[in-house]
Amino acid sequence: MVDIDRNYMRLALQEAKKGIGRTSPNPCVGAVVVKNAKVAGRGYHKKAGTSHAEIHALQAAGRKAKDATLYVTLEPCNHTGRTPPCTEAVLRAGISRVVIGMLDPNPGVAGGGARYLSSQGLTVSTGVLEQECREINLPFIKHSGTGRPWVIMKAGMSIDGRIAALPGQATKITGKQSWRRVHVLRNQVDAILVGIGTALTDDPSLAARLQGSSGARDPLRVVLDAALRMPDSATMLQQESTARTWIFCAKGADRKRRSRLEAAGAVIKTVPLASRGELDLKAVLSALGQAGVTSLLVEGGSRVHGSFLESGLVDQLLLFVAPTFIGGQGVPLATFSVGKKRSRLPQFKLIKTRRYGEDVLLEGRFFNTI
Repeated sequence: MVDIDRNYMRLALQEAKKGIGRTSPNPCVGAVVVKNAKVAGRGYHKKAGTSHAEIHALQAAGRKAKDATLYVTLEPCNHTGRTPPCTEAVLRAGISRVVIGMLDPNPGVAGGGARYLSSQGLTVSTGVLEQECREINLPFIKHSGTGRPWVIMKAGMSIDGRIAALPGQATKITGKQSWRRVHVLRNQVDAILVGIGTALTDDPSLAARLQGSSGARDPLRVVLDAALRMPDSATMLQQESTARTWIFCAKGADRKRRSRLEAAGAVIKTVPLASRGELDLKAVLSALGQAGVTSLLVEGGSRVHGSFLESGLVDQLLLFVAPTFIGGQGVPLATFSVGKKRSRLPQFKLIKTRRYGEDVLLEGRFFNTI
């Protein structure tokens, strides 16, 4: 039974992955209904405010759901939110057994759905492929526990750790396959962040450009710009996009500049300054989390990377390393000061590597939050 449960949970995980990047602030969830060793229905959560995965799977199964087994990657909800409780739908469908990948990480509801279904006479199993189910919902898990988004630091760099040939100069370092992978990633995250230096040097669109994909969508664009130096003619403010651009500034930023940027469509957010006169990154993350942003892609530049690393705010690291050298005049990946009292350097655990053309992607995790 254990192997059978794992196999069907893998099918449920395949369903859940279809919702990656579309469900925030809700989790990605997949469900499969199995009757007489055959899949009777499948479903996944498509968007916050719409039916959950269990509902789609039960509707697809129809009458076959009676006395069937429901496999679901996340514990069915037992409370009314924007949609009714899934536990009641499970009972109405006549499901006899429920297999759950992971319990809800929200402290206020964790275990409630599983306990309720068990109290109604259903056989309930939990923890099947739990780690895999957690892996696809790390942003939701962190957001549920801290109110802040999962932070991914991404950079394309030379083999000697440089992200540009000269300060203030945009430099193409990595190849086309890495470029395509980055835009897939942009399509999956809720927001993408750069510092004002990168915004002025590169004038980026911060859009998800996926050729031949009708379902692509741009993430929320975020710029750290304490003094509001961003021009209202910036590409990200002039392009056609359904996504907004948020600019975080300090309290005393120039009012005329603020008005000009707002007229261009920017949303201006004010946050306190940290000890070194830079914007308080924790306040930035809290503001994003309150807006329902569960995943944030930090794309630089060097000082922004350094500030996030120095503050211990990075959860995941994605480094696309190209087989080229730039030299000492180049811009380093991250600029920060360790300080005399710092006993440990920022360190990550290498999770995996992968080739993208001539480039190599290094993926790592930091373990500061969960």
